[in-house]
Amino acid sequence: MAAPPRRSAPPAGAPPALGGTGPLGRSRRRAAVLTATLGIVHATLFLLAVALVAGVPGPRAPDAELTAFYAGAERRRLVLVWLYLMPFAGIAFLWFVVALRMWVSDSARRENVLFSTVQLVSGILFLALFFAGAAATATTALSVELSASPIDPVVARQLPLLGNTLLLVFAMRMAAVFVFSTSTLGRTTGVLPRWFALAGYPVGAFLLLSATFSPALVLVFPGWVLVLSVLLLLRARHLPTDPAPSAPPAPRVGQA
Repeated sequence: MAAPPRRSAPPAGAPPALGGTGPLGRSRRRAAVLTATLGIVHATLFLLAVALVAGVPGPRAPDAELTAFYAGAERRRLVLVWLYLMPFAGIAFLWFVVALRMWVSDSARRENVLFSTVQLVSGILFLALFFAGAAATATTALSVELSASPIDPVVARQLPLLGNTLLLVFAMRMAAVFVFSTSTLGRTTGVLPRWFALAGYPVGAFLLLSATFSPALVLVFPGWVLVLSVLLLLRARHLPTDPAPSAPPAPRVGQA
């Protein structure tokens, strides 16, 4: 009886088929779940951090209110908790950016190198400004906590204002570029729902053109990341699961 014909191996350098059960099909599901999880962690920590500093006096607050806020240990230490929470939100965002870029690259038949690079660079710049703004906002509270120096209302007003400027003016502009590039990649490659990709353009325009210093502005970007992550989780459910490893067939007697 003739042996069954063997399947021909794919040519060297040929990419594996999309959506199959090969290595790429398996990695797409893992990448989607990883990206969504990291995005949810970042958005949750970001929103929690914003809630912790919601009671910090603004730049127009009187000197007596600023002095009383930083002199009170409980309220001041909320800012310190926020300071130590922000790095974890930033680390989750760093992994989210890299995982999202890898997922789009593996899922698309043809990668747009320009928008993929802009997405990565804008995400890194957002993260750098994110860290700088957090450090500036918490400097006064940390200085009062670690030293016995008197509270200077001018410095207590200027440093948080510097942090808000870095976060609301510069970081949100980089977030807008990140939203634009991600929406374009999602629309052209089809890896994101069309309605969400199109909705990303007004969201990016709002982040780019908004001139307000309201803390509510920082809620827009983590909210967008949270919706994106939920959509990735829903899409990951329809991707092929990892097949169970099978043992190689035993060679027949007398067959080379």
